Amino acid sequence: MSQIPNDLYYTEEHEYLKATDEEGVFVVGITDYAQGELGDVVFVELPDTGVSFDKMEVFGTIEAVKAVSDLYCPLKGEVVDVNIDLVDDPSLVNKDPYGDGWMIRLKVSDPADVLALLGSEGYREHIG
Repeated sequence: MSQIPNDLYYTEEHEYLKATDEEGVFVVGITDYAQGELGDVVFVELPDTGVSFDKMEVFGTIEAVKAVSDLYCPLKGEVVDVNIDLVDDPSLVNKDPYGDGWMIRLKVSDPADVLALLGSEGYREHIG
C-alpha cells in the first residue's frame, strides 16, 4: 500500500506539494504510488533555479528501468531550489519520495491555487 501523507497536496499526475517554512514556497516531488509504478529510478532531469512554469507545464523528466515520464508543475510558479542530490543518486526518489527524494522547491504565483489540488482523500480515491 502506498504512503499518502495527510498534510500534502496532490495532482492527478502524481506530483505532491509540501508546505515549507517560507510563505508560498512548496517542495514538489512524485508520490510514493508514482515511484512504485515507475520502478527503479535511474535518472531525473530537473530545471535550473529561477525558471518559471505555468500550471501543468512539463518541468522535467524521470527515467526508470520501465519507462520515461514527464514531470508536471502542479501550479504556476518559479523554481527557487533544485535537489542536486538526485543527479548522483536518483534512487532517492524510490527510497524516500517525500523526504530526500524531493525534486524542486516552487514559489507559487498564487498560494490560494493550492486549495484546488487534491487532498489525501481525493488522491486515495484517484489511485483507487
